[in-house]
Amino acid sequence: MGPGACRHGALYFSDAIGDDVPPGKLTSFPQALQLKDDEVVAVSWVVYKSKEDRDRINKAVMEDPQLKQQMDPGNMPFDGKRMFWGGFQTIVGLSAH
Repeated sequence: MGPGACRHGALYFSDAIGDDVPPGKLTSFPQALQLKDDEVVAVSWVVYKSKEDRDRINKAVMEDPQLKQQMDPGNMPFDGKRMFWGGFQTIVGLSAH
C-alpha cells in the first residue's frame, strides 16, 4: 500500500527498519518471521480516517496501474511469503501537536 495509499487519501504512512528487535523467549518479530542472520525486520503502517476509507483506498491502490507494477513479487525488496498484516482500531492515541 505504502505511499500510494496517501495518494489515494490515507492520512499517514510509515516504513520502519528494526534497529533493536531482539529475539524473545516465547515469541518475537525475529521468531515469527524466521529471520535469517543477514535480514532485518521491517514494519509499515498506514493510518486511515475510517475503516470505510481504508477499504475504499485499498481497493483504489490495488487497481492503480503504477502500484500494480511495484507490487509484483519480482519487484518486492522482501520475501512476501513471510509478510503478515491486519487492521487495528485505536484505543489510545496521543499527539505532540
